[in-house]
Amino acid sequence: MTSLRKIAFFSLTASPPAPPANEMTLRALRAAFPSHEIDVFHVVPALKKSPLTLGFMLAAASARYAPALLGGRKKLKYALFRTPEMFSWIKRWAAAKVDPDDYAFSFQMQSLFDASVPGLPHFVYTDHTHLENLRFETFREADLYSPRWIDRERSVYRNARMVFTRSSNVSESLVSQYDCPPDRVRCVYAGSSAAGPEDVSTSPERYARKAILFAGIDWERKGGPSLLAAFAKVLERHPDASLTIVGCTPDTGSLPRCTVAGRVPLSEMPRYFAEASVFCLPTRVEPFGIVFVEAMWHGLPIVATRVGAVPDMVEDGKNGFLVPPGDAQALAGRLNEILDAPDRAAAFGATSRRLAETRYDWTMVAARMRETITTSLA
Repeated sequence: MTSLRKIAFFSLTASPPAPPANEMTLRALRAAFPSHEIDVFHVVPALKKSPLTLGFMLAAASARYAPALLGGRKKLKYALFRTPEMFSWIKRWAAAKVDPDDYAFSFQMQSLFDASVPGLPHFVYTDHTHLENLRFETFREADLYSPRWIDRERSVYRNARMVFTRSSNVSESLVSQYDCPPDRVRCVYAGSSAAGPEDVSTSPERYARKAILFAGIDWERKGGPSLLAAFAKVLERHPDASLTIVGCTPDTGSLPRCTVAGRVPLSEMPRYFAEASVFCLPTRVEPFGIVFVEAMWHGLPIVATRVGAVPDMVEDGKNGFLVPPGDAQALAGRLNEILDAPDRAAAFGATSRRLAETRYDWTMVAARMRETITTSLA
């Protein structure tokens, strides 16, 4: 490996408000490369220091996506970073920040920009591709951003020495939809945003409580209405079952044994996981879904949908069940199967915990990255 001891780390913004995974990845890299100094560069703070540039970029995004913005199919805060103009500005900004003679390699979070610099090995870590969205039932081809921007996205992967992904479906998308060579794509998964408990109870008594937990902010996108319809059916067979909804405040009507907790601090989530018997998130669109990892660390069986990265985390019939999105009947049936058999639920919960420990641990994620990066730079 090169004798240079500096790493350039790029992300859109600092945490918070950036996703916790940004900070967790940075910590993991520091632990994996303890002898390296890491310089951190955030795009958004730099952009805000140039109001004229920001204004121009907002105008460019507004003009390029005007019909979709006016029709509510796109939001300006997302469209802002999906124009050729913004892509080119970030590319120039990154090149001005990094002298390739001073760094061992560069690393960026997600694939909304290209921070690669000629002559410097570059690595990308992403939980999505834009074209992978076409596989979600709610996404239409008309919802894609411009072909010119998608061409820029392709260049992100082309200019990377290796693209790390959090899930196998994104790895597959890179190969089949972006023509990335398979040997330049590696799924390394991701860890939990919150520390997992050292020990969890997987005794049948825990699962006999029949406490179902939902945790998500976007009620509609996360399949909340399907869960309510399914829970009504579950109560016909298990009148002592309960449902707790965390993260949002939907109207549950007169449905009994349903508690809406709303938004809670991340620090309070372990209590909800510990009190639950099964985790259910019948999401309709899910690039990754870190909450599934957190449920696994807490030893919960999971009932979810066969979309995005979820099948990596929920192995059907091993640590839970997968159903088609929007199928309340199938969802109720699978929930009933778990509530019917506390012993089986306990076995599912134990499998969830083992899978979390062996796959979804930041130390292991960092080790996988280090192995690939070290080999690449040798």
